Amino acid sequence: MTFRLNTPSDESDPEDLTLRITGVQARPREQEDVEPDPSRLELRLATTRGEISALLDVSEGQTGALITCSGAMGGEHETRGPADSVYRRLAERLPAEGISTLRIHYRIAGEFEECVLDLLGACSFLTGIGAERIVLAGHSFGGAVVIKTGQILPQVRGVISLSPQLFGTRQVDEMQKPLLLIHGTADAILHHMASEDIYERANEPKKLVLVDNGGHGLAEDPDLVMTEMHEFVHAHVGPM
Repeated sequence: MTFRLNTPSDESDPEDLTLRITGVQARPREQEDVEPDPSRLELRLATTRGEISALLDVSEGQTGALITCSGAMGGEHETRGPADSVYRRLAERLPAEGISTLRIHYRIAGEFEECVLDLLGACSFLTGIGAERIVLAGHSFGGAVVIKTGQILPQVRGVISLSPQLFGTRQVDEMQKPLLLIHGTADAILHHMASEDIYERANEPKKLVLVDNGGHGLAEDPDLVMTEMHEFVHAHVGPM
């Protein structure tokens, strides 16, 4: 499948961007002192714009899934997530509850349009293996990436935006999807007013959770972040 992203003229230089998946490689992840589990995979998605790598944890026979992405820096934190590695914790828990998870690495971290294309490609891959309902979750820069992607794709049933930036969210009012925003009141990198602004412009249903004295990484109350995300994911893509 080929994706074309038309960038808004007031956010960047107008350009038609396309991405097509050309191949998939998958292998069970190696685990120390444990036999490889075929439901826990390392993925390489070959595309016309480069390779997307990801970690897939499969709930066999189920149609709901969560895709997560990181901030602009990428790197080792991409698949762990903020709030005491909330992405990893959800990936360990959700498959047994009937929800698959896919944690992606960006091809070009920090390039907004390229990262949106990565997420579109990841959604296409999951749809191709049976996912019908997807929740997207992103942190910081990724909090805007998931909003933009959720605006585009019909199979996205909900969006979770953690400590998001404002850039890339101008058209959030066109996203007719449930939205959960979580932001720390002591965030010194992206002020919580960013989430409040997005919340005011977003459509219902929507929820804003402010973490008291929480920083950008939401490490001050990881249990609250985990609970809010877990409940939201189950509400929108849990087993039917």
